[in-house]
Amino acid sequence: MTEQISVSRLFDGTYWLENITVTIAEGIIQAITPARADITDGILVPGFIDVQVNGGGGVLFNTAPNLQTLATMQQAHARFGTTAFLPTVITDNLELMQQAAETVAQAVATEHSGVLGIHFEGPHLAVAKKGIHSEQYIRPISAAEMAIYSRTDLGIKLLTVAPETVSPEQIAELVALNVIVCLGHSNADVETVQAALAAGASGFTHLYNAMSGLASRAPGMVGAALADENSWCGLILDGQHLHPVAAKVALAAKPKGKVFLVTDAMSPVGSAETEFTFFADLISREGNKLSNTQGQLAGSVLDMISAVNYAINVLGLSKEEALNMASLYPAQLLQSQQHGRIEVGYRADLLLIDEKNTVLTNWVGGKVVYQHSSS
Repeated sequence: MTEQISVSRLFDGTYWLENITVTIAEGIIQAITPARADITDGILVPGFIDVQVNGGGGVLFNTAPNLQTLATMQQAHARFGTTAFLPTVITDNLELMQQAAETVAQAVATEHSGVLGIHFEGPHLAVAKKGIHSEQYIRPISAAEMAIYSRTDLGIKLLTVAPETVSPEQIAELVALNVIVCLGHSNADVETVQAALAAGASGFTHLYNAMSGLASRAPGMVGAALADENSWCGLILDGQHLHPVAAKVALAAKPKGKVFLVTDAMSPVGSAETEFTFFADLISREGNKLSNTQGQLAGSVLDMISAVNYAINVLGLSKEEALNMASLYPAQLLQSQQHGRIEVGYRADLLLIDEKNTVLTNWVGGKVVYQHSSS
């Protein structure tokens, strides 16, 4: 079945086009042509890709790693522009990781699920920079975890590790298994980080947060990340995780295209939830901030369109650059040739937004998964 979407404006990831029709069949963009009639007023843009989503809609993937949780998360984030995501497993026991992998394998095989793969944030982290991760489950890589990472039915596999706990040889082995290795939750010195990059690590998880900072004689992980031209850095632009000047420093230091947006979203996103239990700790929401009982940041209640608007309104970025930070750049990190652009042959993961960046319609694989109600 063929569907056509005709809009007054379109941003394809590089160029702005006016009065354009996008023809879709079987979830794939088949043609992009001048529109003749029935033009919808609005802006069609590539769908957002969030590589770090812990929960949403009142559910957390760690708590219930099943297909219903993923469906709830997708629906919660769809209204904010997310069309594809990596459900994220926070440091936990082996059985939970295996359950999450089984669920993601099923979701990846399901059209329109929005699930691109899986992100394991831990358990191979540094206790010194664990944040709210449970210390009892932080551990070195064993054969049992490698068996999970070696699976070929999980879609895109992303693993956050601390390079002082995972050796360059292990990083090289993971990369050979098609795992995208990101560095984070680490107190490593700059030399250790650079060795991990040389071994094949390609990114940094929530830059600045839970990592050794930049000092004049000890550049740390932050310094290594900012100085490296080839790696990608995720930013949580919620006004809580980093100062806007720190975000501007990252954007000034990194080559264009190497800084992208993530939410690190927890269960309250897209719900009225104000507190929830994480392991034995109580996490509370106050405004747009999540904290545990010790006052530590505990993930976020950020959504992707809010991050895009922060990039534009607070950091002063162009609309094009902010949109690319939410779509094209994460697609490039994930090495996807099907996401992040509106182009013939690409997945029809699309958003219709208005001039104020309100998400009006969300298509995943050409199927409407969210429609804004004006009532």
